[in-house]
Amino acid sequence: MSGPLDGLKVVELAGIGPSPYACMLMADLGADILRIERGDVDADQEPTWDLLNRSRPSVAVDLKSDAGRALILELCEQADVLIEGFRPGVTERLGVGPLDVAKRNPKLVYGRMTGYGQVGPLADRAGHDINYIAVSGALWPVGRKGERPVPPLNLVGDFGGGAMFLVFGVLAAVLSARETGEGQVVDAAMVDGSASLLTMTHAMMNAGLWHDERGTNLLDSGAPFYEVYETKDLQYVAVGAIEAKFYDALLDGLGLDGEELPAQFDRDAWPGMKERFAALFREKSRDEWTGIFAGVDACVTPVLSPREATQHQYNTAREVFSTEGVVQPLPAPRFSKTPGALGQPPGKPGSGTRTGLASWGVDEMRQEALRAQGAFG
Repeated sequence: MSGPLDGLKVVELAGIGPSPYACMLMADLGADILRIERGDVDADQEPTWDLLNRSRPSVAVDLKSDAGRALILELCEQADVLIEGFRPGVTERLGVGPLDVAKRNPKLVYGRMTGYGQVGPLADRAGHDINYIAVSGALWPVGRKGERPVPPLNLVGDFGGGAMFLVFGVLAAVLSARETGEGQVVDAAMVDGSASLLTMTHAMMNAGLWHDERGTNLLDSGAPFYEVYETKDLQYVAVGAIEAKFYDALLDGLGLDGEELPAQFDRDAWPGMKERFAALFREKSRDEWTGIFAGVDACVTPVLSPREATQHQYNTAREVFSTEGVVQPLPAPRFSKTPGALGQPPGKPGSGTRTGLASWGVDEMRQEALRAQGAFG
């Protein structure tokens, strides 16, 4: 593979959710990553369903064996990065913690993915996306007026506040290491990252422009011009006509142009305007509204299911998804000179042991010796 991260070597201690997604992003962009996990060195090459594990080989290593631990430390000598997503202290107990690795490679960047961080009163507690965004304040605003908060899948904690910040932090630390010759630990916590995603919300709160009551604000379904509306065929359209010129185009498309209406940002009028808009959108189907607003800057779009999205004309023209064989999103973002690409499909645990280790200089004879020593489990 080639890409903007070509030449970056990463040891991934396999986890779930955000850490494999972070490694997938880097592997899609050309990073040379070995995914280390419990597995069968003789596993066949049939692809598996877990797309987060694509673009890199799965290498079976038993981290609890002396030989397996020694192999990981040896691989770290030539790596730029190590990624792990265990609870705090686990890799230290296994003998592959930051200090263990730094003795072998002081330039290595040690990326750690957790929910609550490496230190603090909740560091050792179990949790998932919903818990982390609850603590950071990111869950509270998501929902409608008078209703309980709605979990936004696991997009905000795991992938937005977790994986994205881990990749950002790791690559920043790699740049620093190449300048200074010194690696460092990147402590990426989903609470920290999801809190950072709320920066604009905090700014609006500080200015008195955002209220604690959910479903009453500009971007949380409080405004009639930033809302999801049901259509005649029980489908939905999304409206995001915030700017005045877009709002005017929305009114025109709804047949309200020229009527005497409340000012767009008259909060007292929002509930009534939402009812008015909702009644109008129920008069036509989703496709009819799509046609009415086609080519019009009113910020009105159909709400597509993930399956529908793969066939939408925008996404097919831009090649957002690969639809050959397994349907999956293609690498993002896009690069003009060093584009990313899909690598090998996700493999069964351990299925890439031989080829993966060989590509990092561990030849067949050495692999057989390691196997005899129990390094592969």
